[in-house]
Amino acid sequence: MSMISVNPWRELAQKALNGERISMEEALAVLRSDDDELLPILQAAFEVRKHYYGKKVKLNMIINAKSGLCPENCGYCSQSIVSTAPIEKYTLLDKETLLAGAREAMSRKAGTYCIVASGRGPTDRELDQVVDAVKEIRETMPLKICACLGLLKEGQAERLAEAGVHRYNHNLNTSRTNYPSITTTHTYDQRVETVEKVKSHGMSPCSGVIIGMGETDGEIAEMAYALRELDADSIPVNFLNAIPGTPLENAGRTAPVKALKVLALFRFICPSKEIRVAGGREVNLRSLQPLALYAANSLFVGDYLTTAGQEVTADHQIIEDLGFEIELNAL
Repeated sequence: MSMISVNPWRELAQKALNGERISMEEALAVLRSDDDELLPILQAAFEVRKHYYGKKVKLNMIINAKSGLCPENCGYCSQSIVSTAPIEKYTLLDKETLLAGAREAMSRKAGTYCIVASGRGPTDRELDQVVDAVKEIRETMPLKICACLGLLKEGQAERLAEAGVHRYNHNLNTSRTNYPSITTTHTYDQRVETVEKVKSHGMSPCSGVIIGMGETDGEIAEMAYALRELDADSIPVNFLNAIPGTPLENAGRTAPVKALKVLALFRFICPSKEIRVAGGREVNLRSLQPLALYAANSLFVGDYLTTAGQEVTADHQIIEDLGFEIELNAL
């Protein structure tokens, strides 16, 4: 990108607000910019974020509804068949435990409760358990429900939608090019097909990425373009938290300033979408976590699947200190 313009990042913000897709050259300019440009980039991203979401922050809480026991070989995941990480393993939690998790989500001021289960996809019996819990949560609590259960068989998406699941998460995780280096037990196209399937049954599509798995800057941009094309409503941007015992255990962390540039880029490319700074933010962004909310408008609160998050009160404090506001009961 030519730096003749006084503020090229402001021009990207204007393009985003006009609905124009920024070019690969412009995307790479964001990711490869001098670190001195960080604040102008975040200011431009904030203009877009503020236009669509004001100063509101959406909170989401995950429950690890089924842990480990997964036949897939995803290199980043402590629950995969190739992982030797010493995690707790258990079958799908019962309804009462899922309901207790929903009540905990409300106490944390989360508007969305995310029921996540390991595995390639749910059995019919597991789906019955989730559907039963979702129906009761919908009847008794003012929560949005997101399900993340893997690849869905015929009829399963329809049942989840009928039960009242608002959103279904299935991440692309990385670029099409990089995908075979991360997992070989399923394909990138199967993930895309799952997102399209949930859209066709009226559920809001949630799909995101994990940054820090050997991808190039160009591939980071390609991920954002792919999610724009998929029209994902919610985009969790995870930063790899390399877990000992997984194939990616020796991967380095993403530098905090680079992570912030990535979040800004996703805002420029997917301007109107919920951008969630997700797993790994604590160990990658570290003391710069508050700055993420100038580009992102959503957080997970509490722990993740097998890794710990920071204290919920710390997240609430970040939002308050920024002069932002928690948005309750919203996708």
